Amino acid sequence: MGLAFGSVDSKHAKGESAFAMDDDDRPRLNRDAASQLAGESLDRYSQDELAERIALLEAEIARIRAHRDKVAAHRAAAEALFRPSSS
Repeated sequence: MGLAFGSVDSKHAKGESAFAMDDDDRPRLNRDAASQLAGESLDRYSQDELAERIALLEAEIARIRAHRDKVAAHRAAAEALFRPSSS
């Protein structure tokens, strides 16, 4: 039995490969916001600006940790729900 192909999608119609990756599927470049911040020169910042920047980054770290913990708890709950019973 052969493979059946549906209608041509808009990406393929524009000349892109039918096997083109979506943006979410592509490997991330190592130029996210954190890596850009890490490479930035801090020489132009005053002590007060550096302290403010530290406070903002610490708040962002706390937000990311909270999200990570929420995701981990959600995954654990889903795994527990679908785990076979041990009876």
